[in-house]
Formats: sequence, structure tokens, C-alpha cells
Amino acid sequence: MPYFDAASAAPLHPVARQALLAALDDGWADPSRLYREGRKARMLLDAAREAAAEAVGCRADELTFTPSGTRAVHAGVSGALAGRRRTGRHLIVSAVEHSSVLHSAEVFETEGGAVTQVPVGRTGAVEVGSYEAALRPDTALACLQSANHEVGTVQPVAEVAEVCRTAGVPLLVDAAQSLGWGRVEGGWSLLTASAHKWGGPAGVGLLVVRKGVRFAVQGASDERESGRAPGFENLPAIVAAAASLRAVRAEAEQEAVRLRELTARIRARVPELVEDVEVVGDPERRLPGIVTFSCLYVDGETLLHELDREGFSVSSGSSCTSSTLTPSHVLKAMGVLSEGNVRVSLPAGAAEGDVERFLAVLPGVVAGVREKLGAPVPTATVHAAEVVVDSLGKRCPIPVIELAKVIGTVPVGGRVRVLSDDEAARLDIPAWCEMRGQEYEGEEKAERGTAYLVRRLS
Repeated sequence: MPYFDAASAAPLHPVARQALLAALDDGWADPSRLYREGRKARMLLDAAREAAAEAVGCRADELTFTPSGTRAVHAGVSGALAGRRRTGRHLIVSAVEHSSVLHSAEVFETEGGAVTQVPVGRTGAVEVGSYEAALRPDTALACLQSANHEVGTVQPVAEVAEVCRTAGVPLLVDAAQSLGWGRVEGGWSLLTASAHKWGGPAGVGLLVVRKGVRFAVQGASDERESGRAPGFENLPAIVAAAASLRAVRAEAEQEAVRLRELTARIRARVPELVEDVEVVGDPERRLPGIVTFSCLYVDGETLLHELDREGFSVSSGSSCTSSTLTPSHVLKAMGVLSEGNVRVSLPAGAAEGDVERFLAVLPGVVAGVREKLGAPVPTATVHAAEVVVDSLGKRCPIPVIELAKVIGTVPVGGRVRVLSDDEAARLDIPAWCEMRGQEYEGEEKAERGTAYLVRRLS
């Protein structure tokens, strides 16, 4: 069964498996003890730290192993903010950061800190000038991912790091998605990553704090991992994480070329094979294995289930796969279509034949989902050149389907007023207008929900 969700968790690399099994035999003792078994464990831990530091491009004593990438982010953000408390209580993040960064920002805000969220364009990238404009005299820390986890867009980290360095502000980089492909360039100050993203075992994160960066560990600590990750080290997993990082880096250059060709094929052919599709993310500045697209008039959760039945494991940022029924914060920040969203993230070694079979299966799956959903007869009231569509209580993609069905009933220049109480409509109706060449006039408060105004241009 083709596994196309490597951006969530990459399959365990063979080198990681070998290292893990070997370390279970030799690395079970306490590395802080001086007897023979402890010294052997310490040697394994030191070697793993050296290997990981070489891959990151930092000193070994700057790198801490944490119980997860999320824990690395939380510790890095809180420690850097606490270390620079005298400077101020202002934090900068991008609107498309991983939820672990945004959750850290929320906690900081509830504790009285100020947070500036830098917007992104339709490709998902930040503008360097936006970070520069967000900097203030009381800015304690800025955060920016190296590449986006949902759409694959690579961020201008080196340029933002230089802007921050000039202002004397440390930059924390979440490198979870990109570290397996190469070092993060630029003068960043802190870096986090997670082993399960590059084919290492789950439960190992990296936190790098450059020398000279003010940092104060928050919460209870002990003598392990410089006090930044208390508790007994999971040494076998750490050894496997470091070994697999070195192994995937050795393969990265050649594999990147191959995966870029496969994802470029998906980006080009999906719109040819399936009508009413928007491919999102930067077409050039992107990670090798990720491609994301959204399909109009499709329930994202149903689409993923149908693809699973056909043997393909993919993920989604669609609002319809969320328990909160709200769009992915990444797609929302980009202002792109969220309904029927599919993220294909190819693991190393993904077969060309599997990609071709996915492209062969996709059109029929999308058509089947659209047929199952049908086109509900909209509740419509005609007022001269205006049609009011009552989609209250209906979830994505029904409001957009109903809009599409009635747009032709008003004359050119006429208007459709869509009433909806679904948060996804705020994103998907403007996206539909852009895709279909109609004019989105904005929104108005309604007695219930919101009225979205669309003028027919063609």
C-alpha cells in the first residue's frame, strides 16, 4: 500500500532500525554513571550528539536531545523568551507556523506577552520586509519555520535571520520538515527538529541553542541534557535518530532530484485530470516530496477515505477533516481553497509506478465523491437580479456547490448572496470566485450567520 504521508511521519529508515537494535544491547545503562556499562552508554550518547551536531552545523555542546520535536519547540520558545525578559515581552511568529509554535505563542500571550503574527502570500511564504516591520525595541524572540509542513513552501530563513541579527533579536527556526534534506542556512540562533520526520524513531527531538544566546530553562530541571530536557535519556532511540539523520543526508541530493520530478508531475497533471482543482504552495521554492491541492465540491474526509480504499495513504488540511470544522490555519492564512484538500508527501524511495497509479485513480475517486454529495437543491429567493442562497447549517463543500448551481440563474452583473454559518465559507467562496472568474464583493452580517456577496461577471 503506497504511503504518501511522509510529512507527518517518515517510515523508519533501515539504518535507524539497525542502530536501534544494536543500542538496545549496548546502550541500556545510565550514561551518567562511571562504571563500564555507564561509560559505554556515555560513548554512544556523545557519538550520537556529535553526528547530529555535524548534520545541523552546530557545536555538540549546543545541541540537546529532547523527548519530541514539540517538546523542543516549547522548551526553546519559553527558554529564549525567559532569557531575554529584560529586553521585553514581544514575540514574532509567522501565520503558518506549526501548531507547536503557535501554541507556545498562545501560552506566552496568556501570561501577558505580546505576539505579532506575520502574514504570508498565496504561496505560503513570508516577506522579509514583513518580519523587519514587525520588529520592535521590546522584541525578545522571532520564530520562522524553514519550510511549511502542509504545502512544502520554503521560507527565506537566511534573509530573515540577517534582519533579526541586525536588530539584535534571536531567531528560532523550526526545521522539522527540512533537516533531513540539508542544513538550515543563515545566522539563526535556535533550531528545533524531530527525528520521526526524517526516518528516525518517534520520541526524539533536537533543540539547538547557539552560544551567546540568552536562555533560561523553564520548569523543573536536572543535570541531564544541560538541564534543558530533564529525565533519563532514551539512548537507543537517540542513537537511531542520529544514525538515520546521517544516512538520509548521504542520500538526500540524489533522492531530492527524483522526488522533485515526481511531485512536479503531480502538480502538472492533477489539474489536467480533474476539473476545478487548485494546486497550492510555491511551485519552485519548495521541499522535494510535498505537493498539495484542493478540489472544489468535495468533502475532504470522504475523499481521504476513498483514496484509502484504493490503497493510498494521504493527509489533508481540509476543514472537513477537522473536529472543529474550521479550515487549516495554513490554508486560511494563504487565502486558498480549503475544501477537498489533499497533501501528498512522498517518502524516500517512493516508486514512480505508485505515483502513476495514484494519478490514474484520482479522477474517478473525485468524481465519485462529487456524485455522492450531489448538488442539493438550494433554498433560493429571487429578487430581480439577486439570488439569496440559504446554506445555514450546511458544511463544506455544500455552500460552494449551491453557489455554483445558481450563479447561472442571475444575469451578468447580477448578484448571489450566500448565507452561511460555516467558517470555511469565508475562505472557500472567495477562492471559488477567483477560480471561476466571478467577482467576490465581500461579506455582510446577516440575522443568522454571514452573507457572502458574489457578482456574476461571465
